Amino acid sequence: MPHRYRLSAVVLAALLAVTGCSDQPFSAQGGDPADLVPLDTVFARAAAEFDVPAPLLEAIAYTETRWEMVEGHEEFEGVAPAFGVMALRGERLREGARLAGVTEPQARTEPTANVRAAAALLRSWADAEGQPRASLEDWGDLVVRYSGVETPAAQAVYARDGVYAVLQSGAEITVEGRVVGRIEAAPVAAAELRGVPEAAEARSMSADYGPAIWRASPNYSSRPSGTDPSMVIVHTCEGSYAGCWGWLTNSQAGVSAHYVVNESGSQISQLVRESQKAWHIGASYDCSLNGNTDCGKNGQSSNNFTIGIEHAGYASQSSFPTGQVQASAELGCDISQDWGIPRDVYHFVGHGQLQPYNRTDPGPNWPWTDYLNRINSACGSTPPPSGSTIIVDSNNSLNDTNVGYIQTSSNWTASSHSTDYQTGYWWAQTASVSDGATFWFYLPSGGTRTIDAWWVAGSNRSPSAPFIVYNASGSQLATTYVNQQANGGKWNTLGTYSFTSGWNKVVLSRWTGSGSVVIADALRIR
Repeated sequence: MPHRYRLSAVVLAALLAVTGCSDQPFSAQGGDPADLVPLDTVFARAAAEFDVPAPLLEAIAYTETRWEMVEGHEEFEGVAPAFGVMALRGERLREGARLAGVTEPQARTEPTANVRAAAALLRSWADAEGQPRASLEDWGDLVVRYSGVETPAAQAVYARDGVYAVLQSGAEITVEGRVVGRIEAAPVAAAELRGVPEAAEARSMSADYGPAIWRASPNYSSRPSGTDPSMVIVHTCEGSYAGCWGWLTNSQAGVSAHYVVNESGSQISQLVRESQKAWHIGASYDCSLNGNTDCGKNGQSSNNFTIGIEHAGYASQSSFPTGQVQASAELGCDISQDWGIPRDVYHFVGHGQLQPYNRTDPGPNWPWTDYLNRINSACGSTPPPSGSTIIVDSNNSLNDTNVGYIQTSSNWTASSHSTDYQTGYWWAQTASVSDGATFWFYLPSGGTRTIDAWWVAGSNRSPSAPFIVYNASGSQLATTYVNQQANGGKWNTLGTYSFTSGWNKVVLSRWTGSGSVVIADALRIR
C-alpha cells in the first residue's frame, strides 16, 4: 500500500496547480510564463539537469516535508530553519543555491529553485566521492548525509523507514480524496543500500507509555523537589521524525523532549522519563500568556512542571496528518491520567504560546479543538450534557477533570473537618495578593447557571470572602462577598449568571480584609 498524506482544503488550489491538476498552473519561478510547470516536472527537470534520480528527489522531499513548501522556524538552538519542499537549511541552502545558480531567497521560496538547489548539492557530493551512482541503492550514503543526523540508529530510520520505504511502496498526496501527487513504487534491494546503517537497533519499550520506543536522551535533569508534571507543551520538530529524535538524543544538542511523534502517528519515541525534567522550552512561566492559569508558578522554568511532546513536521505546514494527531491525543490522555492533568487549553498548550518572543510552534494550523476532543475521547470522557449539575470539589482526585477541577498555589493549605464537602478543603490567609483558589468548570454550550459554594464556618473566617465569577472568554461577570463565619456545612447560593461555552471559572480571592482566612471547599453549578 502506498503512503497517503492528506492536506487541508486551504491549500487545495495551490497543490493542484503545483502538481499539474489545475487550470491555473503554479509559477515555479515566480514570473515568466515559460516557467509555469507542475511539481512532478520540476523533479524530473532537476534530475535530468544534475543527473540525480527523480524518484530519489521525490522520496527525500516526501520524507522531509510531504512535498509542502515549508517556511522553517527555529525549534532547536544551533539547528538552522528548513525551507522548501526539500527542507534545505543553513550552509546547505547557501551552497545548493550557489551550485544551482539561484539566489538564496529563490531557493527558500520558489519550488523549482529549491529542488534544483537540492539536486545540485546531492550531485556535488556524489562527484566528490567519485563513486558510481547507477542505482537507487548507490545513493544510500548520500541519503544518510542529507538527513543531517549523526546517530546511526536515526540514520537507519531516516533512510530505511523513510526515503527507501517510500521508494519501495510508493506514496500518494491527496486533498479531499483527490490524488494531487504520486511517487511510483520502485524496486529497491534493502540489503544493498550503500553506506546505510543496518536497522539493528535494540528497541526496548517505554516504561511510561507502552506503545512508545525508548530512545534515551542524556539531556535531562531532576524536577524540583515536590514538583510533578501539571502541563503538556505541544511542539513541532521543524523537521523529520528521525532528524528530530536523532538530534535530541545527541549530547551536543543540549535540548530534549519527553516524546516525539512521527508524521503518520505509527511510531512514538520517548527520550526522557516523565518524572524527569526534559529541556524543551527556554522560557520562564508567565501565567498572563495562559489565561492567568497557575500564576503561582510565575518565574519558574516551564521545564520544571511540563511534559514536552514534539511532532515531526513544521509550524508553517497547512495541516497535520490525522494519524499523527490521534497518536498524540492517545499519548496525551495517558499523561493526563497518570499525573492528574486537566485536559483543556490551559494545560495542553503550544510552545509558541509560552515562548512567543522566538517560537511559533505548533503553528496556526494545529487542530486544537480536534486534538482536545480526541484526548477526551481516548480517556472515555466527554463534557456533561447542557443543563446537568456540576460539582467541583477541593480534592481533584474526586473530580472528573474533563468537567471541572480546582487550582491553588502552594500558599494554600489542605485541611479537613467533619462539615467539609466529601473530603478536605483548602484555606489561606487573607492578603492583598492575586492568589485565589480557582474552580474551573466546562460548559458545552452557553447559558444561565446558578452557582452555589460550600465552606466550613469558623470564627477566624473572613466575613467578606470574595468569589469572583468569569465566563469562558475571561470577562468578569460579578464579585460576590460572603460571610464564611456562618452557614457552614451546606450549599450557599452566590448568584445566577450568564456563562459562555467552554471553560468558565469562579475564583475565591484572598484579597479582602486582613487578619482572617478564606475557605475553598466545593462549588456547585446548576
